[in-house]
Amino acid sequence: MIRVAICAPSASLPRELATQVTAVAAGFGDVELHFHEQCFAEQGHFAGPDEQRLAALVECANDPNYDAVWFARGGYGSNRIAGDAIARMGPVANGKIWLGSSDGGYLLGALYRAGIGRPVHAPMPLDIKREHGADAIGSVLSWLSGDLGGLEPHLDGRPTAAFNLMTLAMLSGTPLMPDLSGHVVMVEEVSEYLYSVDRLFFHVTEALPKSVLGLRLGRVSDVPENDREFGMTAEEIARHWCARSGIAFLGEADIGHDAANRIVPFGITDREAPLGLSGFSLGKPRSWQ
Repeated sequence: MIRVAICAPSASLPRELATQVTAVAAGFGDVELHFHEQCFAEQGHFAGPDEQRLAALVECANDPNYDAVWFARGGYGSNRIAGDAIARMGPVANGKIWLGSSDGGYLLGALYRAGIGRPVHAPMPLDIKREHGADAIGSVLSWLSGDLGGLEPHLDGRPTAAFNLMTLAMLSGTPLMPDLSGHVVMVEEVSEYLYSVDRLFFHVTEALPKSVLGLRLGRVSDVPENDREFGMTAEEIARHWCARSGIAFLGEADIGHDAANRIVPFGITDREAPLGLSGFSLGKPRSWQ
């Protein structure tokens, strides 16, 4: 039995969505979900004040009864508590799988930098509200059960990390940013004007180490309509800035803000090994070695 603690380091999760996620999980007898009550707290934009979100995250991290911690949703806010959370995590946190995406990328990056557990870019409980949302939840539960079919198809044994583009841009240059030297970097974006996507690529391609193995572009979705055409597609933007910075553009990635978002474990993924809790290795950045 794999026991998963769910907390909300960013925005809150409606209780009725948790009920729907629990219903999907009922079909997976070897995965047990536990929603922390903090998931449903509200203070303005956040799932409770920083102190409450921090306490819940650290509690889940250090509780030996759980094998994994799943971030309930993104939204914004995990960066406000990530550094303090890392400092308070004990040895138990090292044995956990950490699941999330979007704003949760701040925590995934910080965990990867610190060498804590196994960070994994994956759908989140909030995705149950999307069209085919039950499939997104099922893909995570299936993967935890040992089914590798939900993995991003371009994982090829090289160290890989995946982020929302805005999140990666904001991580860059901060104490939370991991060393991505020797990694394939996958990015996706949602609800940004194409000129903003261009601006983000300008920053990210300069901030990434020149020794990255290359960049893959996931889906750039729900692009707002501007008062004028930008004149380049998202892929053309990515190719432009990769060429300018000398980073190899490797093509598409099957990730995005949708129910089809595929699973990307940070580090090296072994497609031949049954998952359990050890189906991939961390592939630590060089700064840890």
